[in-house]
Amino acid sequence: MSSPSKRREMDLMKLMMSDYKVEMINDGVQEFYVEFHGPKDSPYQGGVWRIRVELPDAYPYKSPSIGFINKMYHPNVDEMSGSVCLDVINQTWSPMFDLVNVFEVFLPQLLLYPNPSDPLNGEAAALMMRDRAAYERKVKEYCEKYAKPEDAGAVPEEKSSDEELSEDEYASSDEAMVGQPDP
Repeated sequence: MSSPSKRREMDLMKLMMSDYKVEMINDGVQEFYVEFHGPKDSPYQGGVWRIRVELPDAYPYKSPSIGFINKMYHPNVDEMSGSVCLDVINQTWSPMFDLVNVFEVFLPQLLLYPNPSDPLNGEAAALMMRDRAAYERKVKEYCEKYAKPEDAGAVPEEKSSDEELSEDEYASSDEAMVGQPDP
């Protein structure tokens, strides 16, 4: 690879060829959303999340920024911002890794093997350590409420200051946040 920009393009193309649904933000290759499915045989199975990925100028020498857009109940994911606490992305990143590694290995491993001793969501970590069954029920409840396939395609709450929501977008994002009425 001759330059970081070529590597960014190659990794993004490789991710798209791996059957991940990728949606570009703006016209560049540095910011995009990826549809991510919860791993099989886990409480996250059946959940679908929209992940925001930002590639720094120095990618692949500097790690991508990864964040969940729809809510996720997990000790190592900040419930409000969607930020991910994952050593391999935050501290031990190597140019040998690529975007496919993030979505096929790193994120599934994070969901399968949470680390409650280094939490971003203290409530989830405490519940997981205190009562694993109750933690898994809460994970499944969040999946049903916030991680349905239509939630992964929802309009993200965050809009830049120079964009305005149309009335239709405004109404649909409110409805998506409210959820289904109780029977």
